[in-house]
Amino acid sequence: MYIANEKRYDNMEYFRCGNSGLKLPAVSLGLWHNFGSNGNFDNMKAMCRTAFDLGITHFDLANNYGPEPGSAEENFGRILADDFKAYRDELVISTKAGYDMWPGPYGNWGSRKYLTASLDQSLKRMGLDYVDIFYHHRPDPDTPLEETMLALDSIVKAGKALYVGISNYNKEQTEKAVKILRELKTPFIINQRKYSLFERNIEQDGLKSWAAQNGVGIIAFCPLAQGLLTDKYLHGIPEDSRIKKDGRFLKEKDVTEERLNEIRRLRDIALGRGQSLAQMALSWILRDGEVTSVLIGASRPSQIIENVKIVGHTKFTEDELAEIEQICSR
Repeated sequence: MYIANEKRYDNMEYFRCGNSGLKLPAVSLGLWHNFGSNGNFDNMKAMCRTAFDLGITHFDLANNYGPEPGSAEENFGRILADDFKAYRDELVISTKAGYDMWPGPYGNWGSRKYLTASLDQSLKRMGLDYVDIFYHHRPDPDTPLEETMLALDSIVKAGKALYVGISNYNKEQTEKAVKILRELKTPFIINQRKYSLFERNIEQDGLKSWAAQNGVGIIAFCPLAQGLLTDKYLHGIPEDSRIKKDGRFLKEKDVTEERLNEIRRLRDIALGRGQSLAQMALSWILRDGEVTSVLIGASRPSQIIENVKIVGHTKFTEDELAEIEQICSR
């Protein structure tokens, strides 16, 4: 029987999510990869135990995480039942809907019908009465934004989610969504966006600073740029890498010599800080307090242990920041 580490809250930092009362850990665990039907269940359980023992209280899922779609939620539901039932009120569990999930016209995008049905299915897979945060996973160009936001509002009022969020919405889309949800007095708290040293869109379109000024939390996914911001590709492309296994999001053509030189220079800065490249890349995201939490993926418990070492080490000198910007400015 799993008994959580009594000192799990001693070292983790928790940051308020926007203007809400909810705090998220500096590091959250995403279950996008390695929690599907092709994963090792004992390893999944070990990763979740390790994360919680280190103070990671936030576990992030989506309806389509797998493979197969739904399998990550099913596996997490088993882990909840086996290990975390007594700790449910210490956990922040989030899930999403917005990508293709089942056949026909009602299993995708952002209609009220799809979002409501999808969350009902997610709750059943995880064995939960409610999730802490429910996200619309991506903007829907064909469904009126008002319908999607009203669906999120009704989900909260039905007691199926405590808070709502959006994901992959740009600044303009976020502003429109926030206006609707605040008029409805819906507890909207967060936007989940891709953000890393190599992916700066939330800076370029102004979302990052706008969210900080307007009481909206930001949680960053893909903070290591699909593994580029690690030592993984410095000596060739490993056969067990995501490029070889998947190739949808990071391709061999992305690992150019120019990019590798940038990675080497960033690694040198990290070593000067007493960090690995991955640790520095995660620390950089939290450097100015405008991002609430950084969402990590993992394939084994040791990676979680290493990533959590960034807590308390997210400050940079002006010289370090200037050098990083010079390297990543292209």
